[in-house]
Amino acid sequence: MKKIKVVAVSYLNTKPFLYGLFKSAVSELIDLQLAIPSECARMLRDGQADLGLVPVAVIPELDAPRLVSHYCIGAERSVRTVAIFSEKPIEELDRIYLDYHSRTSVELAKILIRDYWHLQPELLPAYPGFEDRLGGTTGGLIIGDRAVTAETRYPLMYDLAEAWHAMSGLPFVFAAWVSNKPVDPAFLEVFDQALALGIDKVPELVYLLPDPHPGFDLRTYFTENISYALDEPKQEGLDLFLKKIGFSGALPVISPTIAPLR
Repeated sequence: MKKIKVVAVSYLNTKPFLYGLFKSAVSELIDLQLAIPSECARMLRDGQADLGLVPVAVIPELDAPRLVSHYCIGAERSVRTVAIFSEKPIEELDRIYLDYHSRTSVELAKILIRDYWHLQPELLPAYPGFEDRLGGTTGGLIIGDRAVTAETRYPLMYDLAEAWHAMSGLPFVFAAWVSNKPVDPAFLEVFDQALALGIDKVPELVYLLPDPHPGFDLRTYFTENISYALDEPKQEGLDLFLKKIGFSGALPVISPTIAPLR
């Protein structure tokens, strides 16, 4: 039997999903690869993956995007690992580097800088090691596991999910499980069940993973900062974000073959 090619974001917030996939029989049905968000998006767009946990900003670039799970990487309020870091208040920044790992976070930062903070700093494309260039009136968007360390390096942190909620009143979806072609409905059913298993096992998982940084509480991060259910408010937030980045096509809906969330 040909295995389903799956690609997923390689960050800490994905660990519950990976745990569920490896602990379930679905692990025998998939060929799993891990990558940074931008690479996940490219692989799905170029047909190198059948489905993936990808940054939602790639959806407008797909021919036939489908949401294939009731789970996502989202945040109700503070996400903690997607933020602009700086030494000075954001209104005093002349330049802001934009992390190269994920276009979703970059597009979100642009929206918030323009529509929420009403600022016009110079926005700079980032590169490996850009974190060491921050200081004075230069800030930077840092995402993922590197943001955990950045919390201790810079005195000011502007959480993008928190700012999005303050502006829109909605949660934010950073990444979702998406396909760009039909996938066997029976497989999607067991795949979604495996993801649910991983979320249920978070209390067990926190004992198996090392803390990424002293003082960082994994349990709080998995249960309060990251919100995994792709529920109706998150779908509303996703719809709004896609419209703000100029997506005028039909918005994807969760496959009707998948049972609703418990």
